[in-house]
Amino acid sequence: MDLLIENGTVLPMTGDGRETFRATVGIRGNKIVMVDRDGSRTEAFRNSCGNGLRVFNAENQAVMPGLINLHNHVAMSLMRSLADDMPLMPWLQEKIWPYEAKLTGEDIFQGARLGIAEMLFGGTTTFVDMYWMTPRVADAVEELGARAVLTPTFISQYDEFERETLQLVERYHGRKDCRISVRIGPHAPYTCAPEAIKRAMKLCERYGMGVHVHLAETKSEVEIIRQKYGKTPVEYLEDLGVFRFPTLAAHCVQVTEHDMEILSRQGVAVAYNPQSNMKLASGVAPVTAMMRHGMTVGFGTDGPSSNNDLDMWEEMRTGSLLQKVATGDPCALPAYETLRMATAAAADAIGAGDRLGRIAEGMVADLILVDLHKPHLCPNNDLMADLAYCGKAADVETVIVDGVPLVENRQLVSADLNEICQQVKRRAREIPSR
Repeated sequence: MDLLIENGTVLPMTGDGRETFRATVGIRGNKIVMVDRDGSRTEAFRNSCGNGLRVFNAENQAVMPGLINLHNHVAMSLMRSLADDMPLMPWLQEKIWPYEAKLTGEDIFQGARLGIAEMLFGGTTTFVDMYWMTPRVADAVEELGARAVLTPTFISQYDEFERETLQLVERYHGRKDCRISVRIGPHAPYTCAPEAIKRAMKLCERYGMGVHVHLAETKSEVEIIRQKYGKTPVEYLEDLGVFRFPTLAAHCVQVTEHDMEILSRQGVAVAYNPQSNMKLASGVAPVTAMMRHGMTVGFGTDGPSSNNDLDMWEEMRTGSLLQKVATGDPCALPAYETLRMATAAAADAIGAGDRLGRIAEGMVADLILVDLHKPHLCPNNDLMADLAYCGKAADVETVIVDGVPLVENRQLVSADLNEICQQVKRRAREIPSR
């Protein structure tokens, strides 16, 4: 499929500056093959496409990379607003884990469909997920057309986790231009036995996979690990050899200066989940300090039962403002850096910076068109600030993943949204009585 996006204002996210420009973007197959600033190449591109060309008029729209959600449990959309206003451990032990024990693979498939649809409507084109029965999450990704890094996770059922992981590896790992990739997911230092973590690392070694793990989320987690092992959670995972593999660590709220030195030295990337951390009163991740250490940090929403939505625009705004108040510095996490964390930096965090997160020739065509003709974005004094501090999921008009339009004129192309919602509502009513 050939696509032409005309008259848009492009946010390339290719450097450290705040560059934007008017340009026409040409897409062939799943790649961006033309970013034409002066109009000199557009006609030749049109002529080379024949009758199969689709044209999008992006007048009064921003053309930017699709957003990348670095930490999620997408099937937990089934549990949205199920358990609120509780501390993390009672929330997990008394509400979430008993409910999850009743879930079937079909439940997880339907919950994942709903969460993916929500993310696509908000311009999220790639998400990193951590759950179990992950092949059913993969089925939902395949159906709706999104891009995902899927992380089968384990707490105690290691053998089932390994079977599930190997199934995903067989289906997706190493496939060129595949929209699904696989990581290994020990749930957290306080929930996984060290022997199981070591076994999981052997899978990383065998198949060349990375790791996705909850890390240093709460003070209670830090205390548990200190009491058992005499170390911080970061020190504990380093000693187990986890950081020998590309690692994406979710949360990192309760980290010390020494922890950040370790994470920086080991090249560990961090998923910053400001709204979930606020809601569960976990604290504020020291993102500005992490960046001073040279760490790569992006945004995650966490699951829709602890947030309670999957809106990356809200996450960006909240995350930036939270760093300003936490540091007492109004210049902390400025607008451009905030947008970069949701696009280019997030792509770097998952090892895909050479393909995703930027608008440039040769990059994969994962991009979104954002309607700037909205009262909350007027009078357009500063486009970066408008998007970072005023942007909303409802401003996203068009979403393209792998060169394929998945949302057009705020309509989901690849699935029936009403059918998805009805399926989830029915299952949410049935699950508690099982």
